Amino acid sequence: MDAKRSERLKQWDKKYIWHPFTQMKEWRQDDPVVIERGEGNYLFDTKGRRYLDGVSSLWCNIHGHRVGILDQAIKNQLEKIAHSTFLGLSNVPAIELSKKLIELAPRGLSKVFYSDSGSASVEVAIKMAYQYWHLEGFPRKKRFLKLNNAYHGDTLGSVSVGGIKLFHEAYYPLLFKTLRAAAPYDYRDSFKGSEREYAAYCADKVEKVLKKSHREICALIVEPLMQGAAGMLKQPKGYLSLVRGLTKKYNVLLIADEVATGFGRTGKMFACEHEKVSPDFLCLAKGITAGYLPLSATLTTDKIYNAFLGAYGDFKAFFHGHTYSANPLACAVANANLKLFRKEKTLEKLQPKIKLLSRELEKIRHLSHVGEVRQAGFMVGIELVKDQGTKEPYVLAEKRGFEVARLARQRGVMIRPLGNVVVLMPPLSIRPQELKTLCQVIYDGVKKATER
Repeated sequence: MDAKRSERLKQWDKKYIWHPFTQMKEWRQDDPVVIERGEGNYLFDTKGRRYLDGVSSLWCNIHGHRVGILDQAIKNQLEKIAHSTFLGLSNVPAIELSKKLIELAPRGLSKVFYSDSGSASVEVAIKMAYQYWHLEGFPRKKRFLKLNNAYHGDTLGSVSVGGIKLFHEAYYPLLFKTLRAAAPYDYRDSFKGSEREYAAYCADKVEKVLKKSHREICALIVEPLMQGAAGMLKQPKGYLSLVRGLTKKYNVLLIADEVATGFGRTGKMFACEHEKVSPDFLCLAKGITAGYLPLSATLTTDKIYNAFLGAYGDFKAFFHGHTYSANPLACAVANANLKLFRKEKTLEKLQPKIKLLSRELEKIRHLSHVGEVRQAGFMVGIELVKDQGTKEPYVLAEKRGFEVARLARQRGVMIRPLGNVVVLMPPLSIRPQELKTLCQVIYDGVKKATER
């Protein structure tokens, strides 16, 4: 692209666009990167500069960009139909995808409800859980239990069950009331003991709320294994299964939000598999289409589904839907995505790369302003601190994480931090040498941004 057109696009961007999670005053003063194309694990901007996609285009790209089998799946479907409503009709790719998802999902999940974003998949689970208990004759069960530091999306329902003050505080007057339990954060907890003991300690905090209020709680919502937007906070081994046991004990539904953790990010297809947990709801998005098109799904059980069955006049149907629910193009590429997982043995090939990533992260752990490095498969959070001894964090306004991202961008690596936490979540297709490059660039960036 010629330089004049590239500059013109940037001017139009600043004049017409409002970007998400972005302070637009700073954006308009900056020199934004405008992506024009992608190839493999790389992004290319309008000036022809190449960037390694270190966060999978916001945690959704799986196999890289411009993957032949995925491109072709969309082209093939486009020759048939791009979209038709899913209200009162069905379509071939959605039916095929539903079967595949249920075959892959934890045992007990048997029905699929489609929407178009991670936030929407959580909204669906919230509304289903709420209505389920009313249909079953438990009108008191209308509260949700959430964890500190939780992030489940940006619609009002998903924000209500979120727990990140920075993101959610402005909207508190609009939200429905919830109950809250402390979430695991080993680095900043004062607990002393083994990982197993810490898991029990954290689960006990959940049980205290359930024991007191279970008669009014319809569901507990969790991000299994890793709380993503909180800064990649990893749960201790055993915590998820303990929490699942508590929801059964106190007759509360479990919503597992795997929008970020699903589709191989933690080393297994779904994070719940690590502890053989089968939730009542499984929320999926991001990697479901390998990062190609918007699509989400909420999986649930026959028990939940059957409660909504009845004659038309009973008005027990689930009154919720989206115009682009089960969009045929999105479902077609999702089917191709799952086919590619099998064909390329993606999860099997991922295991040695996870070990390589762990080894490369060891170098970063020893930097003087790295408080903790948290890893679950290909999900990584590097927490930067002002003082290792006291664990004093940097003031957010100093933007240390963003400085690391800026330095990485100068060296052809694209990442996006979460405050003082540098986040890495590369495509599963990343090559070993690219993984080493990613970690070396981050090592150098952290060192330069903090040791000054």
